[in-house]
Amino acid sequence: MSQNVLVVHGGGPTAVINASLYGVIEEAKRNPEVGKVYGAIGGTGAIFSETFLDLTSFEDDKLKLLLHTPASAIGSSRYPLYEKDYEKMAEIFRKYDIKYVLLNGGNGTMDACGHIYEVCRNLDIRVVGIPKTIDNDIAMTDHCPGYGSAARYIAASAQEVGEDIKSLPIHVCIMEAMGRNAGWITAASALARRKQGDAPHLIYLPERNFNETEFLEDVSRLYEKQGGVLVVVSEGLHNANGESIVPPIFKTERAVYYGDVSSHLANLVVKELGIKARSEKPGLCGRASVALQSPVDREEARMAGIQALRSAVEGKSGVMIGFERIPGDIYQIQPKLVPIKEVMLYERKMPDTYINERGNDVTEEFINWCKPLIGGDLPEFLNFRDYI
Repeated sequence: MSQNVLVVHGGGPTAVINASLYGVIEEAKRNPEVGKVYGAIGGTGAIFSETFLDLTSFEDDKLKLLLHTPASAIGSSRYPLYEKDYEKMAEIFRKYDIKYVLLNGGNGTMDACGHIYEVCRNLDIRVVGIPKTIDNDIAMTDHCPGYGSAARYIAASAQEVGEDIKSLPIHVCIMEAMGRNAGWITAASALARRKQGDAPHLIYLPERNFNETEFLEDVSRLYEKQGGVLVVVSEGLHNANGESIVPPIFKTERAVYYGDVSSHLANLVVKELGIKARSEKPGLCGRASVALQSPVDREEARMAGIQALRSAVEGKSGVMIGFERIPGDIYQIQPKLVPIKEVMLYERKMPDTYINERGNDVTEEFINWCKPLIGGDLPEFLNFRDYI
């Protein structure tokens, strides 16, 4: 007798989260052991309200739209979960004959995945995690679905802003990237460079303590040399005490909200150096852009969905789908199963070998690692200045 699947999205969406969902449905439709694929409409909280949608009821031509649909097609949430909540879930799973529970999300969602696995492990309900995050900070995998598209977006944006600054070299621009504790997205802006001297000219990551004096020295030196300067910074820059370089503006029980790092640094440049400066913060644009979706990222996200359900049907549980890079000149990856306990709430940060000695740029090693993930060259534009 076929049994059902439940897919739950958690946390901030990506440009390819729906490709993983498509992969799950695709695998379900060719597997006689699987019945319906339910989507939890609105994230984790939908489990308790039993707000499920049978996704296998849609025609294939409609389902293929998932591959190019931004954000989460079934909704997501940051619904807080407690021990008593996990215990209730098993009853609901049994009510809907759900044997396979697939959670697609980041570090918080993988933590929830581990707790759900514990309450379901003796009930023949299999729980598998599908990694998803633009921040690329999930442990035990070479990279995460969602990151390649965010990396492509920040690199393309930095390239175009860099051209603007080059054409009117009168100011410093500070561009802020998402990723509070890990600098993977910020670092990917380096892929904007086509030749030496191209923007971004400086890159600052949260893996290094931010030194205000050195920052002002770097900016001043470059401005005197070339005029316009593009600096890309992480939203999570902190000082040597581990404190954000901008003060908190609002606190709740669960979170602290800070002002914009880019605005703070632009104001600092004006105040301390007397140079015109402005800030840019792409923010959600970078995780919502399907126009700049990486085809490699999309296919790997789909693969993760396929492998998650396939592994669950084969009897695996309490695991996450990870990626392992195959050594060689041609970029290739293979999926692997990672015990969920080795993933839960562990943040993977940029290694030292990916950051230069002064802490204001990335290394060639990082660029070589990251470049395949964005799915080929950035969108080309005709540039008359290349001929001047």
